[in-house]
Amino acid sequence: MSDLFQSEGDEKNDRRPLADRLRPVALSEIVGQDHLIGPEGSVGRMVASGHLSSIIFWGPPGTGKTTTARLLADAVGLAFEQVSAVFSGVADLKRAFETARMRRGQAGGKGTLLFIDEIHRFNRAQQDSFLPVMEDGTVILVGATTENPSFELNAALLSRAQVLVLHRLDEEALEELLVRAEKFVGASLALDAEARVALCAMADGDGRFVLNLAEEILALAPDAPLDPAGLSHLVQRRAPIYDKGGEGHYNLISALHKAVRGSDADAALYWLARMLDGGEDPRFITRRVVRMAVEDIGMADPQALVQAMAAKDTYEFLGSPEGELALVQAVLYLTTAPKSNAQYVAFKSAMQTARETGSLAPPAHILNAPTKLMKELGYGAGYEYDHDAPGAFSGQNFFPDGVPRRQFYKPVERGFERDVAKRLAYWEKLRGDRQS
Repeated sequence: MSDLFQSEGDEKNDRRPLADRLRPVALSEIVGQDHLIGPEGSVGRMVASGHLSSIIFWGPPGTGKTTTARLLADAVGLAFEQVSAVFSGVADLKRAFETARMRRGQAGGKGTLLFIDEIHRFNRAQQDSFLPVMEDGTVILVGATTENPSFELNAALLSRAQVLVLHRLDEEALEELLVRAEKFVGASLALDAEARVALCAMADGDGRFVLNLAEEILALAPDAPLDPAGLSHLVQRRAPIYDKGGEGHYNLISALHKAVRGSDADAALYWLARMLDGGEDPRFITRRVVRMAVEDIGMADPQALVQAMAAKDTYEFLGSPEGELALVQAVLYLTTAPKSNAQYVAFKSAMQTARETGSLAPPAHILNAPTKLMKELGYGAGYEYDHDAPGAFSGQNFFPDGVPRRQFYKPVERGFERDVAKRLAYWEKLRGDRQS
């Protein structure tokens, strides 16, 4: 690494990454988390009161979870102990607990902030080991996780800790980090205005990553300011944060589904692109698209299901990336189609009635009578063959005896269901006429 990165007062042999050397030394220097660090934020109020409770910091990589924990310990006068759940086990935790007990028993009785990085990687039994030392005050636990604590941490631990959410860094926060880096090294990044914006976009909200990119650009020292194309050739784009098996996987498919339901074609295309760019299995998306067709469109446009199934078959036939266009077509068709959840609501209502009425038999007149005994018992007696009735409609009862007629399916006045509603109204009138 060039001596360019040695600021005044630094040791010449300091070869730590720029991101590490630029770590904030006060809570006020942390960027992008004013909702927590500010006077009205949870962290700000803890510092002001001097009382710190156990915390779980939840947020994306590079948003300041570790730095905030370290500076929080300094601000309230606690010793800072750090354990990584990636490399540590129960023995390491026991040593940390014992150190905290010894420290508290010494003159002055200084408390300990025990910081657990990647706390979600500890299993349930390991998480339970924190409970006694949290309750007796041996440690103030501060955990950091990129995963949803609701799913990854046990209820007993969550009941004893406050979950604080750190946000991905926006463009303004990332730009502030770049300005700090330039001031620290005494040189400007060789980027034009558009490339500077593109650099922040590459970082995708990760402060550590944007500083690593800046360090790489400063070390390579281009002869002239780079435009976005030159920047993309010089440095690698950050892989998008996408957990194909975790919460992000379900958050994005939910966003796609709701955009389709809300008839927002552009938003639907954005979320589809985000998932495909993140490496999602297109088959997973296709299955959800089929569900959208039957749940949110249904009989308002029966072709929606045809389009969804065609997209499935096309993708299976062509593979990626060509087959992904079939997904695009299906998503656009569903997004712009008339919407109705009438059949979805009807089925839920019918299921509820089925559970309430139990195992009632069909009325005897619509039962088949293949044997003499069944005929003697009245099976099939009085059944009217609809094709022999006027208009091919007999109007007879098909519900179990004793169960009043119910209307489960109520078509909306949109799309093809307008025609379906007219058909149902026609048959209901005929039924009334035949029964009167």
